[in-house]
Amino acid sequence: MAISVVMPALEMAQETGKLVSWLKKEGDKVSKGDLLLEIETDKAVMEVEASADGVLGGITGEVGTDIPVGQTIAWILSPGEEVPAEAKPQPQTATPVTEAIQSSDESSPQSLSVNSTARVSPKARRLAKENGIDLNSVRGSGDGGEILASDIQALVDGKDSHTSAVQHESLSSIGRLMAERTVQSWTTVPHFFLQREVDATALNSLRAARGAEVEQSSGVKLTHTDILVALVARALARHPRVNASWIENGVRLNSDVNVSIAMAVEDGVVAPVVHNANTATLAEIAKQRRELTDRAKAGRLRPTDFAGGTFTVSNLGMFHIDSFCAIITPPQAAILAVGQIVERAVAVDGVIVVRPIFSLTISCDHRVLDGAKAATFLHDLAESIREPGLWLK
Repeated sequence: MAISVVMPALEMAQETGKLVSWLKKEGDKVSKGDLLLEIETDKAVMEVEASADGVLGGITGEVGTDIPVGQTIAWILSPGEEVPAEAKPQPQTATPVTEAIQSSDESSPQSLSVNSTARVSPKARRLAKENGIDLNSVRGSGDGGEILASDIQALVDGKDSHTSAVQHESLSSIGRLMAERTVQSWTTVPHFFLQREVDATALNSLRAARGAEVEQSSGVKLTHTDILVALVARALARHPRVNASWIENGVRLNSDVNVSIAMAVEDGVVAPVVHNANTATLAEIAKQRRELTDRAKAGRLRPTDFAGGTFTVSNLGMFHIDSFCAIITPPQAAILAVGQIVERAVAVDGVIVVRPIFSLTISCDHRVLDGAKAATFLHDLAESIREPGLWLK
């Protein structure tokens, strides 16, 4: 039976996705899990996998175009099977990642050709398209001659130096859409903020005590972010309203606890998801976080990496930031901002001592949460950080 290949959605607000390239062509045999195509959304450039075994046919998705979410762009057919008549496909030879993206106008920014022997990174392809640079004329500096974003940027900078003394940096589609989404959130979601300073002594001790065990079982170093994601998820399970989402008709209480982790990438910020984090072990969370980080840096996050987030953690402690207020990612109801751990003089039982202290700031959607509910959650989270061993058995 024919199975349609559709433009996937990563979040409720997404309406379209851009088809970057086909990795298989018309008539190719594919197996479930094979990479079919690359798409670009406001999150990243991602690869879409085949959902079944069969033959790829009826390709209608055109490279470089924005396609509505849910629209059929190809079919996976059984051997000898025809494309469904109602689909009325317009067969075309899809463009593999290393082949040319061509049109009749060679000088147009929309018509870029790529030397079939050269690989091109996703960002390099986008930069070249946005600046009208012919990839055939570019000598790649990467491994095996791969064309990197820095190769394209060098050409752009050289071109700008001849035309204007004013420096202008063009936003990628990811950066542009991130800007639009943050403006939309800030101007439509009624934010309020609560802050709490927490002693990190027990957190540091737990990391030291469990780090070797986690690294041995998962091959990944345990970080403060991993521990915080685990503790946040367990606190969310006790506070379903904080784990809720704002939808058109009111509040949706989410049954799963899926924690998004904000990550800085070259184009901006992405927030892939650790699913069912409230039941995951530290080793499982650390391994997922490492895999998500690697894919994010490579621009290879998958649609499933973004799906279903119910709460976000944004940690800027590694950038030496004491505290900050983060912008909520709709439809989530809250986001936690984490600052750096610093030694401070504090009073403990009437005695001044030096302790590692860090700041937690929760941004909340007032349509979903009131101050008391958010404060109770933050208090429980602070208590779990004070005695993490009781929460992470």
